[in-house]
Amino acid sequence: MAGWYLFLVIIVAVVGMVLLISRFKWHPFIVLLLAGYFVGILGGMSVDDLINTLTSGFGSILGSIGIVIIAGTIIGTILEKTGAALTMANSILGLVGKKRAPLTMSLTGYIVSIPVFCDSGFVILSPINRALAAKSGVSLAVMATCLSSGLYATHCLVPPTPGPIIMAGTLNADLGLVILVGLLVSIPVMLVGYLYALKISSKFDIPANPEVSLEELVEKYGKLPNAMRSFAPILLPIILIALKSVADFPSAPFGEGGAKAFFDFIGNPVTALILGVGLAVTLIPKKEGKGTAFSWISDGIHSSASILAITGAGGAFGAVLKTLPIAEVLSGSLMQLNAGLLIPFIIAALLKSAMGASTVAMIVTSAMLAPLMGQLGWTSEIAKVLALLSIGAGSMTVSHANDSYFWVVSQFSDMDTATAYKTQTGVTLVQGVTTITILMIIGLFVL
Repeated sequence: MAGWYLFLVIIVAVVGMVLLISRFKWHPFIVLLLAGYFVGILGGMSVDDLINTLTSGFGSILGSIGIVIIAGTIIGTILEKTGAALTMANSILGLVGKKRAPLTMSLTGYIVSIPVFCDSGFVILSPINRALAAKSGVSLAVMATCLSSGLYATHCLVPPTPGPIIMAGTLNADLGLVILVGLLVSIPVMLVGYLYALKISSKFDIPANPEVSLEELVEKYGKLPNAMRSFAPILLPIILIALKSVADFPSAPFGEGGAKAFFDFIGNPVTALILGVGLAVTLIPKKEGKGTAFSWISDGIHSSASILAITGAGGAFGAVLKTLPIAEVLSGSLMQLNAGLLIPFIIAALLKSAMGASTVAMIVTSAMLAPLMGQLGWTSEIAKVLALLSIGAGSMTVSHANDSYFWVVSQFSDMDTATAYKTQTGVTLVQGVTTITILMIIGLFVL
């Protein structure tokens, strides 16, 4: 299959999705599935293979993050209804001040996403994000963009997030150096996302829409949960997931036996979030009655339904794209260019934009690049690190309709699709370009 034809099909599919969702107001669930059919049929897939790919892709993405989304939504619902989210907002704003609420979410996302997958991180932190938006009077669009871009900066550039740590192994790069340089590069990338939120996302006024006001909660319960109990359902999953990342480190700090198995179990995002739900339930006042927990958990499950449907459809579309020989087409053409660090960046960016998954783009691109490192002259430790981070930069560029993270951010932040393209897609484009620019400047001095 000719490379130009393959990319033309994908471009038409993406443009069609944007038009159908944004202009004609079709539901993303339907549009994503139709895009999968369109690309699969024109890509030469058999009917049986296409149907199997769509259904397995739908199930695969929900199998990986479906329970995390449901559990996170339940935690958010309980934190909202008990007033714990407002307690957290009051605590944070008391430390940083109302004017710095957006920067607070950028920094929080930046730190949390070092051990925690960005999808899980956004779900976990969404209640705080909404409560801070309500308390500070800042548009939820600004707060969501700050949180999303802060999470994304370290998700794509700093181990032990799965993508970067896998790339380090594939390219035989020094992990400590990857972490050091990744942290240094990701700081300005996070700040660019923060500035983008202030300049661009601030044009979209999305109210926080808390279910009840502080006054109503105080009148109902008499007293809100204290800060420690309020933060616990969110902090516990983050700490447990971080411990799992430490346990999986190549140096095996917890050994290879029972201790590692224990942390791998409790630090799995599914287990960690379920434990978070357990802590959240303890916040429900006893005077609310025995049926309240069941009712509020049901509310959280209902709230997650639309998110799950859209996320699953995005996974189905992405699965179809992954069956096409995109990587082979890219490797046969771009490698002929003498473009330095732009080569891994472009390959990863095209894979990311076509397939949707940053981690997949990192894994595929690093695997393609590994046998060519000597040919490209990237044999020193710093060269390996810069090549790795260039792939990470490309894997940021861009998050749009075939990316589950795009839908997690938009659906948890009350964004319509057009707004999400201008905020989430826009900020990831700016972050990716900023990252590769920084790396190319560094490369002028060390390569």
